[in-house]
Amino acid sequence: MLQSVELKTFVPARDFALSQAFYQALGFKPGWVGEDLAYFSHGDHCAFLLQNFYVKEQADNFVMHLLVEHVDAWWQKVLDEQLSERFEVRLVPPQDQPWGMRDFVIFDPSGVLWRIGQNI
Repeated sequence: MLQSVELKTFVPARDFALSQAFYQALGFKPGWVGEDLAYFSHGDHCAFLLQNFYVKEQADNFVMHLLVEHVDAWWQKVLDEQLSERFEVRLVPPQDQPWGMRDFVIFDPSGVLWRIGQNI
């Protein structure tokens, strides 16, 4: 029987150090950091690999979705940390979506789009 253990994606970073700082400010914890790769996680079930690699077309078409329990608390974290101002990233405030989620959008410093939301 085939069993899976974990699925992680490789997120591109135009400025590796800046992206690491951004994700830490957003609330992700670095597990280990190498010269070209860093492991970030939040809780027991959410993780990704940040790579010191960037292709504009890839980053501009990269989307991450993070399902959380309290989206408005995450939004408040974004505001409290002043992520838009500190990292010059774009934000779209939380809104209820027709597919049954309340989410907001934040772009990372490389242009990767994150949708952070909760089921409603």
